[in-house]
Amino acid sequence: MARKITIAPYSGPAGGWGSIKSVSRYLDSEGILATGPLALRKQNKPEGFACVSCAWAKPVPSHPAEFCENGAKATAWELTRKRVTPSFFAEHTVSELKTWSDHDLEAIGRLTTPLRYNAQTDKYEAVDWTEAFASIGRELAAIRDIDPKRTVFYASGRASLETSYMYQLLARLYGNNNLPDSSNMCHESTSVGLAESIGVPVGTVVLDDFKSADALFFFGQNVGSNSPRMLHQLQEASDRGATIVSFNPLKERGLERFVNPQNPVQMLTQHETRISREYYQVRPGGDISVVIGMCKWLFEADAKAQAENRQPVLDHTFIAEHTHGMEEFRAFAEAQDWADLERETGLTRAQIERAAAIYAAAPAAMVVYGMGITQHKLGVEAVQMLVNLALLRGNIGRPGAGICPVRGHSNVQGQRTVGIAEKPELVPLDRLEELYQFKAPREKGTTTVEACEGIINGTIDAFIGLGGNFLRAVPDHGPMEEHWPKMRLTVQIATKLNRGQLFCGKTAFLLPCLGRIEYDRQATGKQVVTVEDSTAVIHQSRAINEPASPDLLSEPRIVAEIAKATLPPNPNVPWDQWVGDYSLVRDAIERTWPEMFRDFNQRIKKPEGFRRPIAASHRQWKTKTGKANFKVPSALGGSFDDGKDPDVLRLITLRSNDQFNTTVYGYHDRFRGVEGTRDVLFLNGEDMARFGIADGSTVALETVADDGVPRRLGGLRAIKYDMPKGSCGGYYPECNVLIPVYQHAEKSHVPAAKSVPVRIVPA
Repeated sequence: MARKITIAPYSGPAGGWGSIKSVSRYLDSEGILATGPLALRKQNKPEGFACVSCAWAKPVPSHPAEFCENGAKATAWELTRKRVTPSFFAEHTVSELKTWSDHDLEAIGRLTTPLRYNAQTDKYEAVDWTEAFASIGRELAAIRDIDPKRTVFYASGRASLETSYMYQLLARLYGNNNLPDSSNMCHESTSVGLAESIGVPVGTVVLDDFKSADALFFFGQNVGSNSPRMLHQLQEASDRGATIVSFNPLKERGLERFVNPQNPVQMLTQHETRISREYYQVRPGGDISVVIGMCKWLFEADAKAQAENRQPVLDHTFIAEHTHGMEEFRAFAEAQDWADLERETGLTRAQIERAAAIYAAAPAAMVVYGMGITQHKLGVEAVQMLVNLALLRGNIGRPGAGICPVRGHSNVQGQRTVGIAEKPELVPLDRLEELYQFKAPREKGTTTVEACEGIINGTIDAFIGLGGNFLRAVPDHGPMEEHWPKMRLTVQIATKLNRGQLFCGKTAFLLPCLGRIEYDRQATGKQVVTVEDSTAVIHQSRAINEPASPDLLSEPRIVAEIAKATLPPNPNVPWDQWVGDYSLVRDAIERTWPEMFRDFNQRIKKPEGFRRPIAASHRQWKTKTGKANFKVPSALGGSFDDGKDPDVLRLITLRSNDQFNTTVYGYHDRFRGVEGTRDVLFLNGEDMARFGIADGSTVALETVADDGVPRRLGGLRAIKYDMPKGSCGGYYPECNVLIPVYQHAEKSHVPAAKSVPVRIVPA
């Protein structure tokens, strides 16, 4: 049935009755309107389960409800009463299912039985677990005999610390470091940039810092859709007088106005909390120049203050004691022309200077950012410019201050902590060799982008996917979908059907697993698992629901069975014992990282969990210089678009209010006023007039690239929207077809999805 399409501005705030109605609608659609609220009461609580979507921190004590709108949707999505049995696959070919939308594929319910693809019938068919593992093991072993580097072990960011530890060990025992993960697609620019600048690959902020920050600066982060629980901290900060300044191409409602659904007075009166005091709509890829402009003003203001014997604007004591390279960066910033900075940012000098003055006046300031910073050609340098800004006033390593990258998936940061990494230098390989008596591979593995390149050029024969929707999340859908079936083996471990699973290798399996919310009964009883949040705090997660099917296996069990079926016996690796008791896996993690995971099994019992050591939070700099490093950017703009052709727009790929990552819960992008469709293109009004495009007309996009590969997306409804000239916006993952795999961030290889050079062409 065709969906009714409505395009109309939404005037309401983030949260409020809109959020309540949305959550109720999804609980009802999944058949859990009565039982769902009981489950939500335990979401992100010490005695309950960690949210399966975002990784935002969990306060102790908790709020009465510690879930957000999208977190509730994720829980409903997993607890749904809908089931996908073998009879469904008997009725539908894979080719037919490819015509279904992303939403419709996942909406049919939970997978219940292991499946193998039959190319002759073009259908998935039920298979016995024992047979599935034996077949997978034979294929993997045969490929290993040829070259273990021809297999990729991908992790989506959702699997627990316990599963992730076992998975990385499986890959290394197999003989490679090919462990790309979802971080490669989002915050790897953070991991690279922060490590070079301050010696740690993660942020320095904890939740308590929000209570004492005098100013918070947001760059490229949509809190209302991607981390709504943070709005509690932002509301409290705003109410006590802290100043919030936001830089983002689009005005996102969560950074504008908020009504707390847990505040009866606000809900009854609809009194809104203003979040951002200043909101600057920076041009996509222009954040480097914003920070350069702010720093340029700070240097000038500091020189003037010292000349007039007033208090300095910069923290000279901190800079002298703790930093390196400031004078080189200062010379660069002071040499920049304001006209160039204005052109690259799309902002005026007065706007940038206003933001700098707010920063200078704040005794303690925090810098918060998301993928609007990391997903550009110069994403690493953009991260480092934010660090430069923080260092000038000593805003790292003290209360109310710090750098705060907002991670996406619920354990993506934790997976890297326990060894899901393609870079061997990030993992204690000597210790793994000692513990498990094998020769660990030392050659660098593949990133997500490199895995894509290998699949396209035929150097990858097998793909094992621990969760996620890899083929939909990556760039270059056309070449990827063409070459994916040429692989010898593809294995997908999942809770639901998604489009990526419909592209099958010559041998292909779809293995259904328990969700995090479901009881995981093993030899020693019900198990608990652990995850790490965006602030490097590790918590336990306790399941609360019966499994969707008695035939589901846990992720640790699936990993262990694949390992046993593939690898030669190794008495030093107790796969079966680990599956029977996950506390033994945590003991193994502690033995591998004794300082970081000291007393692991005891400390996770604390309601607040425990934070792993983050040296930069204590002004200890594990860098080559032994200090925090100022970095000088290589260019003022972060995009692959050089800005010389006025007909080239910078495309921002966006998530709607009704999705999380590639999971599309529905067609209700409430905040942007789009109902019933995702085939839209948001455009600046002046650009529409310049190109002769009427509001509501149908257009197409083509990528500006020099590799000779055509990339086109048509059937897009043009929508006039408040955004910078020279930019446009469309939904992820649909727009990934326009992103060339080679257009990625330098150093980090993160796809440059936030400023893709495109042209508007006739539909």
